[in-house]
Amino acid sequence: QLQLVESGGGLVQSGGSLRLSCAASGGSVDAYAIGWFRQAPGKEREGVSCISSSGRFTNYAESVKGRFTVSRDNAKNTVYLQMNSLKPEDTAVYYCATAKVASCSSMWYRRDPIFYEYWGQGTQVTVSS
Repeated sequence: QLQLVESGGGLVQSGGSLRLSCAASGGSVDAYAIGWFRQAPGKEREGVSCISSSGRFTNYAESVKGRFTVSRDNAKNTVYLQMNSLKPEDTAVYYCATAKVASCSSMWYRRDPIFYEYWGQGTQVTVSS
């Protein structure tokens, strides 16, 4: 069974950067879009970004546009989320998830089991002010 493991989270000051990784094992994810989500305490899980299987097409939440960049290395079965200019409101647990198709749907930002199949356990990102 496919497993996803997120890493790269940590504590960073406001304005700092982190790069998250989502490594897949037990199968290849090169045929599937990958989504990044985050969940802050007391809030619902929200979509942050989505990248198509080829990496050519990406989507971002308005709150992270211009600051976050999603990429993937299919040879390494890994997807990345580069986060720059971090703000305290970016504090959350970050999750990656595999889609069941190659493209990000128009509703990619929704935590929809019809679209997303496998999820990682998450990595904590804390941004101090």
